[in-house]
Amino acid sequence: MGAERGATGEGPHLPARRKRVFSGIQPSGSFHIGNYLGAIRNWVDQQAAYDNVFCIVDLHALSLPTTREGLSGNILHLANVLLASGIDPEQSILFVQSDVREHTELCWLLNSVTQFGDLRRMTQFKDKAGGKDEQVSAALFVYPVLQAADILLYDTDLVPVGEDQKQHIELTRDVAARFNARYGETFVLPAPDIKPQGARIMSLDDPTKKMSKSDPSANATVALTDTPDTIRKKIRRAVTDSGSDVIAGPDKPALTNLLSIFALFADLTVPEVETRYAGKGYGAFKADLAELVVERLAPIQERLAELEADPAVAARLLAEGAERARLRAAAKMDEVRDRVGVGGGRS
Repeated sequence: MGAERGATGEGPHLPARRKRVFSGIQPSGSFHIGNYLGAIRNWVDQQAAYDNVFCIVDLHALSLPTTREGLSGNILHLANVLLASGIDPEQSILFVQSDVREHTELCWLLNSVTQFGDLRRMTQFKDKAGGKDEQVSAALFVYPVLQAADILLYDTDLVPVGEDQKQHIELTRDVAARFNARYGETFVLPAPDIKPQGARIMSLDDPTKKMSKSDPSANATVALTDTPDTIRKKIRRAVTDSGSDVIAGPDKPALTNLLSIFALFADLTVPEVETRYAGKGYGAFKADLAELVVERLAPIQERLAELEADPAVAARLLAEGAERARLRAAAKMDEVRDRVGVGGGRS
């Protein structure tokens, strides 16, 4: 029902259009190796292959309690983290969601084709509401509609997500298809881009839980800003499974998680790491993993310190990114208004 566009040109003599990728990340909490390995590093690696739009989704952060100072500081810090990790504003668009007002306008129009029951079934709402549905903000409930607006506004082909976010992309496709059926072909139906490895790095304390910025345990995550000694202590204290063989498997979730982290940072496969540590035991493996993480984070931390010392750099790049995003968003919203018959689109 939707306009399933791929990397095709508009005519036989025009170059193929690169697939467009939209990625959003909330400016909240302390960013950690799970964010980096599961998302940011993939974004950096794919910049040359795709037409990338990277959005700091500050409006989504308002779905939970926050403060002006905390939100402003987190926005700038996240921009610096992305830049230090290798996001290149010359290759990609990097901007703050609230700087492009079309996101909220499209969200309201999409609300009109989103069913209440769809939102009630969203697992993320259930998890974050924690059984207190009547007390949480309406913003948390309609969060997926704003997320759909973020994606659809840019004719997105692919959305990099973890398996736990796949439901949101399915809802986005449903909303887009419903809009297209009512008003005519308008939106591309995006597909989730789920990586086979690294999309879900787990807690160092509890391998049954995803590594999270909101985890109350400081030892559950390795923050991108942790000192080398702190990184070594956290990995040394990371839970392991019974036995001593460095082998992944469903019966060894903690070790499997550590092996995945090692493999991703070392650009190896998990079996290659297993072979390297055959007969060596957990102690040697964890010691080497700690040094590997310290080594790989060092250049990011160095660049991050430089950017944090000069906030004007990120502020300028975000402003330039917002201008580029607005051009695309404004053109799309002109089309949407015309389809719906609002905002002058009534001829």
